[in-house]
Amino acid sequence: MGPWRNEGLGWDGPPDVSDVAVSARPPPTPFTPYQKRLFFFLSVATFFDGYDLIAITQILPNLRADFGLSKAAGGMLVAGVNLGAVAAWLLVRRADRWGRRRLLAITIAGYTLFTVASGLAPDPVSFGIAQFLARMFLLAEWAVAMVYAAEEFPADRRGFVIGVIQAFSSLGAVLCAALAPTLLATAFGWRTVYFVGAIPLLLLAWARRGLLETRRFSEQVASQGAVAPRPLTAIWRGPYARRVLLMGVIWMLIYACTQNAITFWKEFAVAERGFSDAQVGTSISIAALAAMPLVFFVGKLLDWIGRRPGAVLIFGVTALGVFGCYTFHAQWALTAGLALGVFGATAVLPVLSAFNTELFPTELRGDAMGWANNGIGRIGHVLSPALLGVAAETFGWGAAVRFTAILPILAAVLVVLLLPETAGKELEETAALD
Repeated sequence: MGPWRNEGLGWDGPPDVSDVAVSARPPPTPFTPYQKRLFFFLSVATFFDGYDLIAITQILPNLRADFGLSKAAGGMLVAGVNLGAVAAWLLVRRADRWGRRRLLAITIAGYTLFTVASGLAPDPVSFGIAQFLARMFLLAEWAVAMVYAAEEFPADRRGFVIGVIQAFSSLGAVLCAALAPTLLATAFGWRTVYFVGAIPLLLLAWARRGLLETRRFSEQVASQGAVAPRPLTAIWRGPYARRVLLMGVIWMLIYACTQNAITFWKEFAVAERGFSDAQVGTSISIAALAAMPLVFFVGKLLDWIGRRPGAVLIFGVTALGVFGCYTFHAQWALTAGLALGVFGATAVLPVLSAFNTELFPTELRGDAMGWANNGIGRIGHVLSPALLGVAAETFGWGAAVRFTAILPILAAVLVVLLLPETAGKELEETAALD
């Protein structure tokens, strides 16, 4: 397969529309043929991210039974796996030195390999190690995909692109939820979920050969040379330290709520509401399908009303959904709450990905994403499952997870008070400090 980009992007950036009323905006900037192919590739890549990320939520009760783990031990296992998201920081920051294309190729190959290894694991320790590494490569791939989306698409459609790419992750989650009951019933049980998920990843690893480096990174290297090696803490001694810290705290609040709400919902539904595997699969599938139209609209919403109003709306819906899906008793009511929770768990990501890629310059974009998302934000992702697992032993999953619904509200307050509006502006403008 030859390079995808056989022509220039043909795009010098849309006119400045930051001060123009929505009704007076020109038609959206059209995509070039290369941008269309890139859009498809990144969407497919995040589709399988979604499959892999939700897999552990579908197999956790079965895996605990197979390995003889308690609820607390299951929570510790999830926390250990989630450490891979923090370790991804070491890979993500390399995007500013190695380039976006090279790192994307490495991460796709890595999480394909360790997804297969997860299905072959003979004990909980080896499973945890394989999933830790798979998660590390997977989250690094996701971060680089977001950087690609920010750097290669028009400013007036950047939110739309990031939103749709992330929405494909939800489609992957839907597929996993729909297939899980059937796959769990096979001879290999929960292992089949990983074997099936790894097959298309091999095709994706082959297809990425046509991918080229982002235009902004290539122009930076051409004009300034390759980024010199930087100490791990270099960004904290520069003018963007405050933005990194702020974005990290917001990511941490969001992850501590959304990741646990999805991860432990099956445990809650089975243990406290008496659901079967089939009922859980049905509820998750219906909830995810119901959330799909809204999820695909998120990107347009962010370009239309702006990042900050969009964050307030989406974070508020997330809080309501998480509270509802761990409170109600009837299956239809729980499923409705879960639909909002699934929507929120996906919709918050394009909001924060847009901010995190737009608020930093090209030479720091990977490092900033790595520090804010993986370094600081994932602290909430890693520590909260273990804490909630212990709390669930005493209070139950419902009471433990329901408490986290306040966290998106706190995150919305920080966005409104401390982040600038970035919708419709070029990256060079949004990255500038006041």
